[in-house]
Amino acid sequence: MHETNDTSDASAMAFQALAWALMEESRAERLLSLTGLTPEGLRGSVMDRSTQAAILSFLEAYEPDLIACAAVIGVSPSLLVHARQELEA
Repeated sequence: MHETNDTSDASAMAFQALAWALMEESRAERLLSLTGLTPEGLRGSVMDRSTQAAILSFLEAYEPDLIACAAVIGVSPSLLVHARQELEA
């Protein structure tokens, strides 16, 4: 595992988390519902730190998703939480 001190690392994790979330339709629908984003809104704002933080916050809200996503993308759940905090800073 690596530590992230860089916003680009945090953004990269958010993109990986988004790809993971979108792999399952029900999870993708829950992401949009809980973040208040539309598919078009997500596409238009995915480069924004606040949207990236919202994606990671979505995972934090449901620990099984946080753990599963972290395992798939090869980081610890705490690193995803740290990335969210970094994006919100």
